[in-house]
Amino acid sequence: MKPVTKHKQLNKWVRDMAVLCTPDKIVWLDGSESEKKRLEKEAVSTGELLQLNPKTLPGSFFHRTAQNDVARTEHLTYICTSKKEDAGPTNNWMAPKDAYDKATPYFKGAMKGRVMYVIPFSMGPVGSPFSKIGVQLTDSLYVVLNMRIMTHMTSRVYGKLGTKGAFTKCLHSKADLNESRRLILHFPEDNAIWSVGSGYGGNALLGKKCLSLRIASHLGRNEMWMAEHMLIMGIEDPKGQTTYVAAAFPSACGKTNLAMLVPPDELKKKGYKVWTVGDDIAWLRIDDEGNLRAVNPEAGVFGVAPGTNSKTNPNAMATVKKNAIYTNVLLKNDKSVWWEGMDGDVPSEGWDWKGQPWHRGQLDSNGKASLGAHPNSRFTAPIAQCPSLSKKFSDPRGVKISAIIFGGRRARLTPLVFEARSWQHGVYLGATMSSERTAAQFGKVGELRRDPMAMIPFCGYNMGTYFQHWLEMGKNLASPPRIFHVNWFKQDENGKYLWPGYGENLRVLLWMIDRCRYQKSATETAIGSIPNKGDLDLTGLNLSAESWEQLFEIDQDEWRNEIEDQKKFFGLFGPATPREIWAEQKALSERLGLQHTASSGEKILQPV
Repeated sequence: MKPVTKHKQLNKWVRDMAVLCTPDKIVWLDGSESEKKRLEKEAVSTGELLQLNPKTLPGSFFHRTAQNDVARTEHLTYICTSKKEDAGPTNNWMAPKDAYDKATPYFKGAMKGRVMYVIPFSMGPVGSPFSKIGVQLTDSLYVVLNMRIMTHMTSRVYGKLGTKGAFTKCLHSKADLNESRRLILHFPEDNAIWSVGSGYGGNALLGKKCLSLRIASHLGRNEMWMAEHMLIMGIEDPKGQTTYVAAAFPSACGKTNLAMLVPPDELKKKGYKVWTVGDDIAWLRIDDEGNLRAVNPEAGVFGVAPGTNSKTNPNAMATVKKNAIYTNVLLKNDKSVWWEGMDGDVPSEGWDWKGQPWHRGQLDSNGKASLGAHPNSRFTAPIAQCPSLSKKFSDPRGVKISAIIFGGRRARLTPLVFEARSWQHGVYLGATMSSERTAAQFGKVGELRRDPMAMIPFCGYNMGTYFQHWLEMGKNLASPPRIFHVNWFKQDENGKYLWPGYGENLRVLLWMIDRCRYQKSATETAIGSIPNKGDLDLTGLNLSAESWEQLFEIDQDEWRNEIEDQKKFFGLFGPATPREIWAEQKALSERLGLQHTASSGEKILQPV
């Protein structure tokens, strides 16, 4: 097929990559509905997709990945910059020439006997000042159909590019799915991504984490905006006023559930509503009035299936009832799907994520319950199907952010909620984000992992420089959003959760919103401001006075240990750690009545 654009650089790049990958033919896509139907039919005929029961899951399909290809492969993911220090100590680094030289043999002839699909896409609404354009080349129909859902995939992208417009060059081939020949390479200086040897979403849908976070964070630093691993949600009060917040959480901390929160009955009756703008990624820019505004660059939801049900996330369950792609879940005999933690009865039998016969009560070789769905099995669905989708979702100007929320899973240390003293203090809170591992995650249960702003796997440059960028953004804001930290997972001495979570989290968000509007009081503590007991609307919630005290307890010994651990982490970045971060840590030590000992590489602000 001939090129459909007069963009010389784009056409030459496609030709060059075709020479490298040697596909049988090249198909330029346009994002139309007729094209979608044709590609779905083709994917079913090749066995790449299985059409699900049209009565129970209309327009939906099932897919199995290779068994060695079920998650992001962080150890094979690289930031390829000229200088190693630009990538920083928390990223895998490879020099660009070495990366191209290593990957080129993997791509050579990788598409022989296949079609090279050319995907035009925009992250963010086409034409929005927030948005960025990408073009992905792939030999996977599964990737094409997922990119249709997750991005703004349309022929209008070619028109927006014109003859010289900038775009991210995204090259992908599943090749032979050999893990020893698998690489996910990011070239920030070239605005390019190469991914080979994987068909899994996070490695192969290059508009998602690869472009929207790793490459975009680099672009944002240079262009004075931010690409963040954050949800965006709006909370509407009984008077009809909606306040928008952005929130960052490490994995297993309920980000998607919060983005699609359903208010508890007591608050719903009072007239409160929650609107979803995005559940995973936020791009944030400063407008002409100095306000921070945000858009969700994605057009779909790529969610973890196990544990999702009508209690944990009813809006997600409604979103995936049609036009969805299910990956590595259990396939039932009636061509519907199931996963562990789903509503309803456990099916009597079916086909597990590996394609093997499965039955209820089945045990594996270790005598444990045999999983029908992989723990990282996924659903992909258009966010337009979400019942709580905000009317502002497609607004090219984005929504004004009044509050930024950071959080983690800590059994003892941090209170239910507290507010930063300033933007600089809030950046310190984000930089010190951490979470204790659960049984569902790799590593020792309870082990602490540092994940600043939930961006450790996704920041496309040195994280010490990233902290500085956050500080610089704050200096350019006329009215910076207030910054809060939450911990839905605090436990008592018996390991029981003190806070009910899920929809009840709205009660905490309402206090934050009132703080943003200067309507609610707070009590100053060493770590930040906490609500007075009467400040949270606890109507219908049976929370004892003892639980309240435990939720907001601040233990000096635990904080002493926390600060020492923070010092070790910040020491990783050496001179790249901003002196403002060290100054905030020193000030916290003093407020806690602790003796501050300087860490290697620490820089303290001197009095002016």
